[in-house]
Formats: sequence, structure tokens, C-alpha cells
Amino acid sequence: MFYYSLPHLTHAVVMLPLALFIPSYYADELALPLASVGLAIAASRIVDVFTDPLIGILSDRFQTRWGRRKPWVIAGTPLLMLATWMVFAPVQPVSVSYLLVWSCLLYLAFTIVDLPYKAWGAELSTNYSERSRVAAWREGMGALGQVLFLSMLSGLAYFGYHQAYQQLLAIAMVVIISVPLLMLVMVVKVGERPPDTVQIKHRSGWKQILLIFKNRAFLRTAISIMLFGAALLCQATLHKMVLTHVIGEPDLFAPMILLENLASLAAVPFWLWVSDRIGKHRAVTLAAIWVGLWSLIFPLVGAGDTILYVCLIVLRGSSFTSIFLLSNSIAADVVDYDTATSGQHRTGLYFSVWGMAIKCSVAIGVLFGTWVPSLFGFEPSALQHSDTTLFYLMAIYGWIPCLLVFCAAPLLWNFPIDQARQRQLRAEIERKPID
Repeated sequence: MFYYSLPHLTHAVVMLPLALFIPSYYADELALPLASVGLAIAASRIVDVFTDPLIGILSDRFQTRWGRRKPWVIAGTPLLMLATWMVFAPVQPVSVSYLLVWSCLLYLAFTIVDLPYKAWGAELSTNYSERSRVAAWREGMGALGQVLFLSMLSGLAYFGYHQAYQQLLAIAMVVIISVPLLMLVMVVKVGERPPDTVQIKHRSGWKQILLIFKNRAFLRTAISIMLFGAALLCQATLHKMVLTHVIGEPDLFAPMILLENLASLAAVPFWLWVSDRIGKHRAVTLAAIWVGLWSLIFPLVGAGDTILYVCLIVLRGSSFTSIFLLSNSIAADVVDYDTATSGQHRTGLYFSVWGMAIKCSVAIGVLFGTWVPSLFGFEPSALQHSDTTLFYLMAIYGWIPCLLVFCAAPLLWNFPIDQARQRQLRAEIERKPID
């Protein structure tokens, strides 16, 4: 589990700046319209509608002497390195078209690497609780990577490097140096389990794909996590703008996000303990509601309320890592239902749809964090904002995420696949192997 999770130390960080840094950097420092920046990042997700299922299906069927998942992880790494550099360290002047094209390529590269990687992790274990541990190692390593990156940014700020372009350049350099090395260690050290198959009537073509939409448990999971993710990404997009234009402490950005990630990492054992006692589905629901409740207070925060604001960020952020690790573990359980129903092991296809849901959450979150504030007159490049405009900004920042969380919560609270049901599915799969 350690070797498997190792690449997530840095490759997970690639997606973080797309919400935390890129919108404010391209709008604030490169003077592109905020709404156009948000639309460009959201529009870049359209490519995933076509690429994600294709890569998922191919990685399921791509049998090689090295496995089904490893070749994709290796092949996607160079493009991931190139696209990261072009988005994070653009040669000025830039345009909205530049951001759109390279964001598309960055998301494509991330899909080629991350989708088989997540499917690989889902196949490492068939045990209900151990799957949560696998996901905890991976997401915990990602959170640790974010802590290390944010520590690096705090160090840069301490030595006088406060500009966003300097920080993004540092992130890009570390990513393109470390990602191939960590991927190499994983590929050498971690094996793949053979795919599960069961002896039932074979379905092919569109009937196989349509089974996904008949899998109500999976659809409920995907919709709820898409809404949870959109809530988190809406706030992540606005963090730096709120610090700059409302709190008046933009230099606190890296230290604040660092504290948030430390709290999130420290809380992982607690949320795993909750999961073991009431089930993953209810634990992840409570973790998301925790975010929503603390977010309700944000509109009360104003200029100079630095301590209150940072405390709220740390408290609400203490469940972030657990939301994603538990939801990925749930997704692996849902694939067992499909294996028992379809007769094929299609983790890659399922995780491609799962990946699209997460990427849609990024697009929706970024749109809420850019386009909606612009409708109420907020533009980061403006020299001054009225109190009314700033109140609307904070209301969007706090209340829209809360609304999204409470819309999604009922979908998972009474989720049909608990530990007992997952064990039944595994018994059914293992009882009827194909000769």
C-alpha cells in the first residue's frame, strides 16, 4: 500500500492549483476576465466525456505481460509533465484560448494516469474495510504531498517570493522532477491482481454500458460525490480572493491551506473509526455535512477577522481527505455489484464514469466560484468593491456549498451496499469462477 500510494505524493497536487491558484492567477495577475477563466476551465472538461470512457474500457481490456493498468500510467506521465508546465508557467502574454487548450491537455493527461491508477487501487483488495485502508494510504499520501507543497510555498513567501507566478513555477518544477521517479518505484514494486469473472450469461456492446445506468447504487454515489466535490471546489476557487479582497491578508494563503491540510490528514484515523462503526456511506455523509455546517458562518466574516476565518477553514477542512478516501472505497464496492451482474471485471470503465463525476464537480465548483460572483459585480482586478458586492461574494462562498452538501446527503445516508451486502457480492463472485 505504501509503494502504491507513493506517486500520489506529487501527482495529486497537479489538480490542487487548478482551483486554488489558476483562476485567481489568470484573472488577477494576467488580467483575464474572471468569468472567462472559469468558463475555460469548465469547458476543458467536455473532452473528458469522450476520453474517460474510452480510456476506462481500453485499460480494462489492455492485457499485457506487465498488466492492464501499468502501461497507461507510464504512457500518460510525459504528457502530464508537459501540460503541467504550460498551465502553471505560461509564457506571457496569454489568452483564454491558451488556458482552454492547455487545460484540456492537462485534464487528458491526468485521466490517462489517474484513471488506471485508481482502478488499480480498487483491485488491490476485495475486503470491505481493507479497501478503505488502501484508499486512506493513497489519499493520505496526497494530503501529505499538499502539506509538503504548501510548506514549500510558505518557505518561498518567508524569503520574499510572494508572487503567484513564482509559486506556480516552483510547483511545476517539483512535479515534473518527482512524478516520473515516484511512478517508476510504484511500477516496479506493485503487482496487479487478475480480473474477477463470474459464470453468467455474457452481455456485450451497448448492453454492457447500459448496465452502468441500471446500477442505481453507483449512480447515487457518483451524483452525491459530484455535489460534495462541487461544494469543496467552489470554496477552494474563492479562498485566495476572499483572503485578498475581504480579509485583507493575501500572504496568509499558503500557511492557511497548510493548516487545513494538516487538520485533514490528522483526522483520517477518526473518520476511518467512524466508518468501521456506522459504514462508509454514513461516515462520508457526516464528513460532508461537517463542511456544510461550518460554511454557514462565512458570510459573517469581514475585514480583519483573520483568526475567526482561519479557524473556520481549519475546522471545515478536517474532513476533506476522508471524504475522498471513503468515496473511492465505496466506488470499489459498487464495482463488485457490476461484476456479479455483468460477468466482467470493468473497474476501469466504472472509474472512468466516476472520474467524469469528479471532474464535473471541479467544473461546477469553479463555475460557482467564478461566474456566479461575477454576476453580482465582483471582479478581482477591480481596485475597490462595495460592501454589498463583498457580502454577495461571502454568501456564495459559504451558502452555495452548504446547499450542495445538503442536497447530496440523502443519496448516501441509506446507501444499499454496506459491509454485509459487499461480503455477499464477493461470495457470489468467488463462488462461480469461469473455468
